[in-house]
Amino acid sequence: MPKPYPKEFRDDVVRVAENREPGVTIERIAADFGVHPMTLTKWLARSRAEKTAADTGAPSPTNRDAEVRELRARNRLLEQEVEVLRRATAYLSQAHLPGKGSTRS
Repeated sequence: MPKPYPKEFRDDVVRVAENREPGVTIERIAADFGVHPMTLTKWLARSRAEKTAADTGAPSPTNRDAEVRELRARNRLLEQEVEVLRRATAYLSQAHLPGKGSTRS
């Protein structure tokens, strides 16, 4: 997988594309900066989504993705803790049962 472009570079290319003169195509700008036109199209879409989210007060897609990753990691950790507690409960409940051959009367 290729290395991602630096954020500053992406921001510069998007700014140029958003402020382009009439008649200048996305393909031309992408070629000038050495990126694929579809890559620039995705950057522009992400930029629009982030601006729309900022205008409406909703979290941006990037922040939402980070939050989802964080919540999934926390969920995995909690599931592991529940499994440890379940096993400990099972073990401790067996420890209090009288075993076979008990001498209790």
